[in-house]
Amino acid sequence: MSTFTIFLILIVVVAFLLVVVIMVQNPKGGGLSSSFGGGGTQQLGGVKKTTDFLDKSTWTLSTLLLVLILLSNVAINRGEGTVDSKAFDPDATTSQPLPAAPDAPAPLPTSGDDAAGGTDTQP
Repeated sequence: MSTFTIFLILIVVVAFLLVVVIMVQNPKGGGLSSSFGGGGTQQLGGVKKTTDFLDKSTWTLSTLLLVLILLSNVAINRGEGTVDSKAFDPDATTSQPLPAAPDAPAPLPTSGDDAAGGTDTQP
């Protein structure tokens, strides 16, 4: 398994966890933090500690995601020495001549009367 594949798996896992942590939060102060400490009682660490945990988790996961993305760029296998296109290879020369342009189609024959907009009636 290449290092890039490992980074890719870690990026997907961290992104999923970040989505979960963000979805648990409620922008109006409700969400998980209010259900743990609702009604002014202190349950499971209270509202303030739950909010702090979710806030720190969001910042930690987002920072970790950014670092993993930047490190994965270093781990990409660039295939040293291979050039896929001759446009990027300055030593490449064209050994084949360019194909000839196709011949233009011949004009259609027209009769004098038809070209002038007349009819083909015999007198």
